[in-house]
Amino acid sequence: MSDVPWLVLMIAVPAVGAAVVAALPAAREALARQLALAVSLLVLLLAVLTTIAFDPGGDRFQLTTSVAWIPDFGVEFALGVDGIALSMLLLIGVLVPVVVGASWRDTPVPRPGRPARSMTAFWAWLLLLESLMVGVFAATDVFLFYVFFEAMLVPMYFLIGSFGGPNRQYAAVKFFLYSLLGGLVMLASVIGLYVVSNSQLGEGTFAFDALRQLEIDPNVQKLLFAGFFLAFAIKAPLVPFHTWLPDSGAEAPIGGAVLLVGVLDKVGTFGFLRYCLPLFPDASRDLAPWVLVLAVAGIIYAALLAVGQSDMKRLVSYTSIAHFGFIALGIFAFTTEAATGAVLYMVNHGIATGLLFIVVGMVIARGGSRQIRDYGGLAAKAPLLAGVFLLAGLASLALPGTNSFVSEFLVLIGAFPTRPVFTIIATVGIVLAALYVLLMYQRVMHGPPRGVLLVDEDEDVDEDKAGDGDPVRPASGTGGATAVLDAPVRARVLAVRDLSRREIAVITPLVALILVLGVYPQPLIDLVSPAVEATMTDIGVDPGGSTPAAPGSTGTGGTD
Repeated sequence: MSDVPWLVLMIAVPAVGAAVVAALPAAREALARQLALAVSLLVLLLAVLTTIAFDPGGDRFQLTTSVAWIPDFGVEFALGVDGIALSMLLLIGVLVPVVVGASWRDTPVPRPGRPARSMTAFWAWLLLLESLMVGVFAATDVFLFYVFFEAMLVPMYFLIGSFGGPNRQYAAVKFFLYSLLGGLVMLASVIGLYVVSNSQLGEGTFAFDALRQLEIDPNVQKLLFAGFFLAFAIKAPLVPFHTWLPDSGAEAPIGGAVLLVGVLDKVGTFGFLRYCLPLFPDASRDLAPWVLVLAVAGIIYAALLAVGQSDMKRLVSYTSIAHFGFIALGIFAFTTEAATGAVLYMVNHGIATGLLFIVVGMVIARGGSRQIRDYGGLAAKAPLLAGVFLLAGLASLALPGTNSFVSEFLVLIGAFPTRPVFTIIATVGIVLAALYVLLMYQRVMHGPPRGVLLVDEDEDVDEDKAGDGDPVRPASGTGGATAVLDAPVRARVLAVRDLSRREIAVITPLVALILVLGVYPQPLIDLVSPAVEATMTDIGVDPGGSTPAAPGSTGTGGTD
């Protein structure tokens, strides 16, 4: 099975699917979404087969493919995965079909004076985004990584700008400009690496393994590190480069928001592990305290802002900023335990926060409002929805027994021996997480009905034209009350129904993963541990210990 180009297939299948869907007439929306689901499930199957073909005890990078792309500049179309990258490909494989199912009944936002956009374009952009996300994690040529890094901005820009909320255009442009700025700075560092490799090897190269063996002057390392770090800090995002995420997360369609915080943002933390630490070990050690200040500041600052949010989607976006602070803490603590926890956090955050975003989207679909104040008492009418909402929230705050707990525990227990002060401050974020998650759940699901007034179950409700999870108006003559949602006043009466069969099918995989990985995370740990140990070796950390090497010691090379 190792001879099959699995990674090429994982990139090509959704790309071809996107082209086929884009070629469909706008009126064939039903066929477009069916094709999108079929293609995304095929990619999931390919991800599973790729995992089966991968040997955790084998070479560091496996299932490799390398084809000369721009030979005059040493650029290759080179792909390969270690355990860290493979775990992210599995996350993509799981999340995209879930997003397709969650967006099944979505309709474009009406545009005044113009016809509504076709959802066919939505499915095409979604599949193209999947292809580019696979590419960015599978690339082992630094220039190819940069190409995928920049290219994946395009489909997300259109997903937000064409299918998002009222302020979608502002959010899309802000997202694009922030990420593009970071990418251009990183390009300067990529060119700098090429120049250094040319001076040391006699010919320039972008191959990761060759660059990892370079002996770069510590001062030059810091300059090159800064370019990569800025791009990844914006993408992650770390405070103070975070301001684009709350806007983008709030205005993106639910499916886009799930992939934005579940996968795209992980490119930043993945970049820290894959590029910053192995290529610039001395600079990583020297600048780690400053990175940790940003990480811990983000944990506390974002958590405090989340507590004060009235918009559910912005609240979940701010929680993600806090979680990325924990991931950065685990990476720059320079211990194998903390780094393993950080990688697990990347996967588990995508699952838990992805589910939380989807459930929030289901609530919004029923109530027509993102404001917490417009809800109350939903648990009495939709107990299954309330239960899944609670599970997603508890997983987000890392309750023992959920998948995120293992990640957070490993980060904290691994970081404390080398970074005790930062670790102690970070634990305050755990308390704040319980506050913002439980307050949102209590206000939305319990207490007296507010804003969204519920129709009694025995009232005659006209559901003929209602989709799964859509708001439903009482049939004429039922005498239902009027609900005031957002200013300006919008009168509507809603019958809040519990989860439909489609919605149950959508959330079941994520619920199962939260519970299974919360109880038995060992398979995921076994998958990522060898790659984490190799990364720690690159920066001079003994994989069997937990103490980083002193600055100036060797550690530019790595073991395969």
